[in-house]
Amino acid sequence: MTSTSFDADVDDAIRTLPVAEKIRLLSGSGLWFTHAEPRLGLPKITVSDGPVGVRGHRDNEAAGSVNLPSATCLASSWDRRLMARVGRLLAAEARRQEVDVVLGPTMNLHRSPLAGRNFECLSEDPLLTGELAAAYVDGIQGQGIGACPKHFVANEAETERMTVNNLIDERTLHEVYLAPFERVVKQARPWMIMAAYNGVNGKPMTENPLTENPLKTEWGFDGAVVSDWHAVYSTVDSALSATDLAMPGPEELWGDPLVKANASGLVPEAVIDGKVRRLLTLGRRVEEGRRQEPAEPKAGPEAGAAVAREAAAAGFVLLENHDRILPLAPRDITSLAVIGPAAMDPRTQGGGSASVFPSYTVAPAAGLRARLGDGAQLTTVQGAWLSDGLREPRDAECHAPGQAPGRAPGSGQRRVRLTWRGAAGTLAEEYGPRTTLTRGAGAIPDGATAVDIETIFTPQVSGLWKLGLKAIGHATLEVNGESVAAADSRHRYADIEAVLIGAPEEAADVELAAGEPVRLTLRYTWHPDAALFRVGLAVDEPRGPADLEIAKAAAAAGAADVAVVMVGTSGGVESEGFDRTSLALPGRQDDLVRAVIAANPRTVVVVNAGAPVEMPWRNDAAAVLLVWFPGMEFGNALADVLFGDTEPGGHLPTTWPAALADAPVRDTRPRHGRLEYTEGLHVGYRGWARQATHASQTGQPAAPAYWLGHGLGYTTFAVDGFRLLGAPAPGDDLQAVLTVRNTGSRAGKYLAQIYADAPESAVERPDFWLAGFATAPIPAGERREITVTLPRRTFQHWNAGRGWCDEATTFRIAPAEHAGAAPAALSGPLAVSVTLAASTSPAAPVPASDRPRP
Repeated sequence: MTSTSFDADVDDAIRTLPVAEKIRLLSGSGLWFTHAEPRLGLPKITVSDGPVGVRGHRDNEAAGSVNLPSATCLASSWDRRLMARVGRLLAAEARRQEVDVVLGPTMNLHRSPLAGRNFECLSEDPLLTGELAAAYVDGIQGQGIGACPKHFVANEAETERMTVNNLIDERTLHEVYLAPFERVVKQARPWMIMAAYNGVNGKPMTENPLTENPLKTEWGFDGAVVSDWHAVYSTVDSALSATDLAMPGPEELWGDPLVKANASGLVPEAVIDGKVRRLLTLGRRVEEGRRQEPAEPKAGPEAGAAVAREAAAAGFVLLENHDRILPLAPRDITSLAVIGPAAMDPRTQGGGSASVFPSYTVAPAAGLRARLGDGAQLTTVQGAWLSDGLREPRDAECHAPGQAPGRAPGSGQRRVRLTWRGAAGTLAEEYGPRTTLTRGAGAIPDGATAVDIETIFTPQVSGLWKLGLKAIGHATLEVNGESVAAADSRHRYADIEAVLIGAPEEAADVELAAGEPVRLTLRYTWHPDAALFRVGLAVDEPRGPADLEIAKAAAAAGAADVAVVMVGTSGGVESEGFDRTSLALPGRQDDLVRAVIAANPRTVVVVNAGAPVEMPWRNDAAAVLLVWFPGMEFGNALADVLFGDTEPGGHLPTTWPAALADAPVRDTRPRHGRLEYTEGLHVGYRGWARQATHASQTGQPAAPAYWLGHGLGYTTFAVDGFRLLGAPAPGDDLQAVLTVRNTGSRAGKYLAQIYADAPESAVERPDFWLAGFATAPIPAGERREITVTLPRRTFQHWNAGRGWCDEATTFRIAPAEHAGAAPAALSGPLAVSVTLAASTSPAAPVPASDRPRP
């Protein structure tokens, strides 16, 4: 499915099709579709947001999707095979949801820990990102579904993302930010690439020459470049660029204005024809994919549960395990206290376009209860809150009128009754699993202009509750038939970010008694031109003084054999649409952790966050387990790891600061519309290493809490040998072999991390960098040889005038001998040296248009 040639009939059809009709094909027909054109044999193509599930084109929360772990969790596996399995599952989900192309993976780097969308991106390292993304794309496309890596390029922050001009020197751009995209294009040949909102060196990415060269010319990308949604900002400049498809559609700037630009000679018809040809290539691949017999025909949440559960555990990172408290032995536990806001309202995914509608979620307490059995007491206590805002009602608090309460997750539970109304009155009635509705035009009954959302809400505690709503539109909340709160924001219907991320809340104080149900009715009317709406019930329970709530939690912890305190971030902290301002856990969570640890020395802290947070108590806890945003099988995967049924398989894909102030790059906010990547090559662990070198000279400490690659397990390993296989021919990859022995009493997964440096180089380089990696399972007491490919590109450097170059210098290469050992590994006894030859011929010069400009 890689041919871009067409027969004479298609060529003739392209030439004879009126230019206005060709231009119509270059923007979408709605949010998720392209236009079909029978005269060209071009099918209608359906795309859908990923990258950790397939939401589908119907935008219907009742449809249900497999909710996989966040990209940071998946990347923590460092496992190409697992990423390919995830890709195959996503392809099966796409086929079930009638989707042709999945919009993922997200390949931007963790430049700063403050970037709000880091949870959706894989890693801070370009090699790790590129290799895992390539496996993911292979998994999807091997099943006849397209993948669309995003966001090309340098979309490393959310602040002013649609207008920011990111200034990046040419070498940094190629070696760091373009590198993972080059790897995925050359290795996996994706069908689409998404151009980012931001600009780079003076041009928005939908107008930027980088989409032509290196993407299409140097790398040979033969797919279609699609804009991020609403990222086309001009007519002529964007049309003359290598952007092929404007989404969503119809895009006004590529409508009549483009027809006129063509008529006046500003945009030649040949340019338009080139875009049409790329869409035809995409269309042929889609049609062939539709005919392909899938290797994994089963789809749906049940079929995906096993992969979701395995992937979560494979990405859980055991940061600390003092006195080897983990794994826990269920037979030794008669009481377990599960404490904290993430225990009560766990986050399975981050906010924004990456979110899906999970068919069910296994809560932490439910998974732990199922594993412990009935012989042990399990207590849950809130202890602290993530924010002063409202939350969605919990499943146990709601059931639809006329339905029995308390049905198990995944059993077709009915939490709400929906009554759809129009000019003629009631049009339809349905039951749904969620108190928040997300609907596109295709998921609304014909003629409906409003909906009533009803549920029976049963409070668990007595007191003054906040009962309210969250919506863009006109909404009124009734409690037992009495109106208590209302809002009207219909004028903001076209602000998709507000609809999906930042809708306003409205609430009233209502006195409720524990166990006494009330009927909540949310009456909602959306703007008639809205392509998509989201509306939901929102509540907040009575809260005692913060110190008292923490004391209650500490008392529960002190009375238990083991305490599991679960902390994390909120949707107001980690989401698409904004960057973070702090790495501190929101609310009083740090105080809660300290109090629980003081009450019970057998305290395991579980961190439910998609990206780094400060953990000032990390050395005091018995264990610290990072679970990221772990997807719908959260509770089951947590039980698997805590009780030792599964290894915590994760190693950090990004370096974790002890405090934000220590991080080498903290800048995500443009100044006068410009964001300068002044750190150059020294991103992530490279920046920490450079900072540590400077600190050794000045005496100022600057070490992170945990380096890239850190992760503990339930067994131990020893590296008995390390060597390179022969002398590589010029331009060839290197091969390294580790001999690794499992010195523990149980099987485990070993992560081979190979790092390199060039102490005698005449070229500025990082102090050390990741040169290759591989994972391998090793049974207890056994030894394995692990072969790791070290791509030659990782030893090359970019020269602004010559392109990629080899330097005749000596490189030291060594494995990280234990978790987080990268900075010291290259001076260890296992290090080997190799001298590579210089380039024998210069590369093609880099066009001046690719060079940075103000």
